[in-house]
Formats: sequence, structure tokens, C-alpha cells
Amino acid sequence: MPELPSMRPSRRNVLRGGLAASAGLGLPALAGTAPALALSGRPSADWGVQVGDVTSSSGLVWARSDRPARMIVETSATDSFRRVERWRGPLLGPGTDFTGTTPLRDLPAGEQVHYRVLLADPDDPRRVGEPVTGTFRTAPARRRDGVGFVWSGDLAGQGWGINQELGGYLLFEEMRRLDPDFFLFSGDTVYADGPLTDSVTLPDGRVWRNVTTPEKAKVAETLAEYRGNFRYNLQDANLRRFNAQVPAIVQWDDHEVTNNWYPGEILTDARYTEKSVDVLAARARRAFAEYFPIPTLSPTRDGRVHRVVRYGPLLDVFVLDMRTHRDANSPGREQENEQGILGAEQLRWLKTELSRSRAVWKVIAADMPIGLVVPDGATDFEAIANADPGAPLGRELQIAELLRFVKHRRITGTVWLTADVHHTSAQHYQPSRAAFGDFEPFWEFVTGPINAGAFPASALDGTFGPERVFVKAPERGNVSPAEGYQFYGEVAIDGDSGELTVRLRELGGAVLYTKVLEPGLVGQ
Repeated sequence: MPELPSMRPSRRNVLRGGLAASAGLGLPALAGTAPALALSGRPSADWGVQVGDVTSSSGLVWARSDRPARMIVETSATDSFRRVERWRGPLLGPGTDFTGTTPLRDLPAGEQVHYRVLLADPDDPRRVGEPVTGTFRTAPARRRDGVGFVWSGDLAGQGWGINQELGGYLLFEEMRRLDPDFFLFSGDTVYADGPLTDSVTLPDGRVWRNVTTPEKAKVAETLAEYRGNFRYNLQDANLRRFNAQVPAIVQWDDHEVTNNWYPGEILTDARYTEKSVDVLAARARRAFAEYFPIPTLSPTRDGRVHRVVRYGPLLDVFVLDMRTHRDANSPGREQENEQGILGAEQLRWLKTELSRSRAVWKVIAADMPIGLVVPDGATDFEAIANADPGAPLGRELQIAELLRFVKHRRITGTVWLTADVHHTSAQHYQPSRAAFGDFEPFWEFVTGPINAGAFPASALDGTFGPERVFVKAPERGNVSPAEGYQFYGEVAIDGDSGELTVRLRELGGAVLYTKVLEPGLVGQ
């Protein structure tokens, strides 16, 4: 992968009043721990709030304090908070970089939930900081309500960070205005291996200016440096406003740790003093778990990134982890490969959960594409495809097994969504075009980056018969966000017909490509 430096407005309630506090925040303090000079006041949650993995009855609220504090969440049916339910959360302290989450349960289905996070001094509960508010919708219990969401990936990569002169991370504000039910964050949520400089001169002579922090001045190796990478993005006001209105389903890929990593790898990159990827990944995973509300993952206990989020009768989202359990990157010519890119256990889990799903649509959230060739050096490959259009080999064997399983179990409604390659495209996979033909046709949609370098379109591997029906990509590598090519996708599922509509969009709001899929059909 690259390594260079309105949906259904009839049921939307526009966020009012309470969000203004979050929107108006200035840049939070840059220090990684509680600022000593600020401790005479009350606890503050200047980094905003987030909600993760919302279902029809639950959600997980996140906040970060500037000092030790008790996290308290109050929820209400209205933004006036005249009647509230109170949820006692954890103590936030240095062990989790002053972050924490509070689970909300037994929520009403298909309703707008308003919430506010209060941080209380653990030694004097009467000393409570200014509340930070947010809102989200729970998943519908009824099919007719429909579902709409957005997805993208790849944030602050290739040397392009927060540029305040250009308005910061503009794509988040654009997605927020669509008021989606949730955001699928498809990996590369930070670029821990991508240091930022104060300024970069663009090909046309303009100067790109980054907000910088000490943790972004070098590749991340320590836990503090990984934490600083996740904290960096939260300095952007667009992202904080977005987080306060749109819940997220988050997965990771390689740049949360280092480029193209795999378990057991020993780095040769001279920038790193710690050469063991397993050591780096453990630190990065902890910071990732601290800074995103993921109910299956804990900073201090075992957990997993892969999971299924059941979002009402129309949609299940199967969140894959194509990083933690993979085999080593290689030329991908093995004739047997049980581990593959998912690992044997995750593949069994995915088969089981797909079989159990009764949702009309089963979105497979993959952090890497299937048929797009992603090299790793001169001879190895980073993703699934191995640039050989023949029968499945290497990691392709595991995907072939999965696709065969989906066909023979008659599982309908699978759609693959991904990011990773820093351009946008739509691929239709058809067995009549493929070297391996024991599967039903399906679609894969690619989008991103959010705010990172854009790259030319990847080559296609013919093993599973992909046809690229749409692509938009630059002709050269590492095109800056100031030059365009920043993308996201929008999915809307109609409650009456069950039709799923995918729109590939670019920054500025233009719809580049639209595809409507009918439920229960194959070969579409």
C-alpha cells in the first residue's frame, strides 16, 4: 500500500444546541498527560466525544479527560435534557491515557438519543467539568425505517496532516451534513509511521502547512508516541463535530502500527530503534483500543478487532481484521495456506456468523481489497491478489474457500466495502470471467483517502474475475488533498424495497458513480 512521506431526510433530526459546545472548541492541549498548570480547575473533555458500534439497544460512549476524573454519561430523548438517565462510567487515569468508555444498554430502537459526558473530580464529586454533548440514532427494529451510512479510510497519510489554512479535515464535515446513521472507518485511522513536517511545497508552488506535534515528528515506537498519533487527529474541529453526531464502526489496517506489517516481522527500516513488529503492534493496539469505542477490544485485556455489528433487520456489518492474524507477506504462490490473511480462527468465525445472519444485506467490511494488486517491495504482496490471473494461490486460497462457502450455503446479500488503495473504484466479480468459478457474483466498492496522498489505480488480478466498472484516481503518486482525489462512499438501504444503493463520492459532494443492488438476487 502507499508509503510515501442526503440520505432519507424525512427521518433525520438535525442536531441542535448541545453540539455547539463541541463545535466551538479550540485546539486541545497537545501534551500527552494531564497539564500540571490546569489541575487547579475542573476536569475537561476538550477532545470531544464518540460513540461506537451502535445497535438497536446499545452504544459505547468514549471521552478523554485532561486529568484523573470519573466519567458520567447522561442520556435523554431530547437535547433539552429535562429528563435524563444517568450512567456511571469508569475512572479515567494515566493507565489509559485518561480515556475511557461507558456502555449504554436497553436503549429504544430506531430513536434519536441525546447524551452528555460529565467528568467529575474523583476526590470531590461536586467538582464537575463543563458537559460535552452528542447524539446518535439507534438501529431500527423495523425494516421499513431503512438504513444509511458512509465509509472511508486513510487519514493523515503520506505527510498530509491537519492544514488549518484549508479548513482541516473537510471530508468529515461533508459526511456529517449527510447525517448518516453511522460511519464505517475502514482502517489506516492514523499514520503512526508517517512523520509530519511543518510545510510541504506542492508541484504548483503552493505551500501545504501542517499542524505538528512532538509525537508526529518521528515514526511511533513507544506507547506514548502511538497515543499521540491518535490524539493528533482529534485536534481537528471537523472530526470532533462529526464524532459528536455520527457513531462509528472502526477497524484497523497497517498504518496504525507501521507500513505493510505482519506478525513476527523484524524491521530493517533504519528509522526504528525497536525492530520487533510484535512489540510495536502490542503498543499500537493498546493505543487503538484506548482511542476508539470498540466493545470487543480493551486496552488492558485480551480482545479482538473482528466482530459483527447487527444493525436491525436490513443490515449486518462483518468487521474483518486482515492484519493481526495474517501470514508473512510473500510472492503468494503457496498451493496450501490455512492461515492466509484472516487466520483459520477468524475464517471459521466469519463463516459461522454469515450463516447465522438473517439480515437482508451482509456488508463485509474488509480493510484490504480482494482483486486489486497491492505490492510489498519487488516480489511480495501486501493484500490478497498475487498478480497471477490463474487458479487461487497463497492468500487467494482462503478467499476462494469463503466465496465457495457463501455460494453453497446460499447466503445472499453480501457486499464488500474497503479502502486502503487511495483511490475510488467499483469492481464486479463474475465466475464466468474467473480462473476460479465456484462462487456467486458479487460487488466490491473501494473508497478513500479521507485526508492523505492519492495514488494511481491498482492493477487487477483475474483469479476471481473482477471487472472494474468505475475508477477515479490520479495519474501520479502521492497527490495532496489540496489537489483533490479525496473520496468517501455512501450506502442507503430502502426500507420498503430493500434495495441497496451505493454512491461513490468525492470531496465537494459530487456523486461519481451509483449502483443499485436488489435484495436476494445473484448475478446483478
